[in-house]
Amino acid sequence: MDGAAGFMNSFGGVFANRRVLVTGHTGFKGSWLVMWLLELGAEVAGYANGTPGSPCHFDLLGLKNRVRHFEGDVRNRDAFARALDEFRPEIVFHLAAQALVRRSFADPVTTFETNALGTLYVLEGIRDRPWIAAAVLITSDKTYRNQEWCWGYRETDALGGGDPYSGSKSCADIIVSSYFHSFIRHSGTRVAAARAGNVIGGGDWAADRLVPDCVRAWAAGQAAVVRNPQSTRPWQHVLEPLSGYLRLGAELLRNAEGINGEAFNFGPDAEVNQTVEQLLEAMIARWPGVEWSVPGGSEQSADEARLLKLSCDKALFYLDWRPMLRFAETVALTVDWYRAWHEGRGGVFELSRNQIGQYVQLGETREAVWSRH
Repeated sequence: MDGAAGFMNSFGGVFANRRVLVTGHTGFKGSWLVMWLLELGAEVAGYANGTPGSPCHFDLLGLKNRVRHFEGDVRNRDAFARALDEFRPEIVFHLAAQALVRRSFADPVTTFETNALGTLYVLEGIRDRPWIAAAVLITSDKTYRNQEWCWGYRETDALGGGDPYSGSKSCADIIVSSYFHSFIRHSGTRVAAARAGNVIGGGDWAADRLVPDCVRAWAAGQAAVVRNPQSTRPWQHVLEPLSGYLRLGAELLRNAEGINGEAFNFGPDAEVNQTVEQLLEAMIARWPGVEWSVPGGSEQSADEARLLKLSCDKALFYLDWRPMLRFAETVALTVDWYRAWHEGRGGVFELSRNQIGQYVQLGETREAVWSRH
């Protein structure tokens, strides 16, 4: 790839010199999205309530010195409005959320306030500012009422979560639809919701997530303790849904026919739906000498789904978007990032930037629609 020019030509060059605001930009997905947007030539600002902890991908990338950084809670309507007025973004990507299922049981009020009311305040800010051309609001695959089906959920399937996190995301989706039909569809602003989940990749250190928990244990020379090895998930590298979010945002800016006010799933191919055990064995194959174990008496938690997958036919039809990575490639990018970080091989900025470059090059090779100039 020809350096920055190769990045900037992706997505038709639509993000070059655009003002883009990302909420939740200090988080795992948010920091990767910000970095990709910078490589696409965008002028980026972020709005987030601090950083998720230490270590932190956002801090290791040094992104605070590369973007316009607004620190504030998405539940603070006035503070968010001030950030919008000061930066005047042309497009907003809303990722700010309380994203952990187990934490939602410990603090359901904050979870509902952040995920539901936070989305409400973002939409309220957007509808009062006609110079915002587009917004992509990210919810979750857990927005669906999980029936443990063997086929993928479609965007028309029933919403409704059985736990506080899932319920809060269902509320967020309903709020997006309500605001669109009540206010935004009559304006010049275009919006859409994006649903994805079980994202893995380098730079995630959240608690109670499989890959970060394993990395912490292995880096300390310990065996990783796994609760539910037979649970199946649509394991997806972080760059996969981000390519979908960016493709959706680009199309909202260029031509919103058929997508304005709609929701879209961004998930992996069926062969990437693997059990926890299969993911662990694939990770161990790239990180020799590490181990995992199941604690005695461990059973499937009642608050965790055993089977969950998405249908992405709608994204294929309207956006010509499809996932690219095979399961082995998803694991390789993830484990190689963590091993390089653990072993101190080079800086995190270059490590992450190189992985985005690898992904973009693969997109060109596999003729991904977003890779076209």
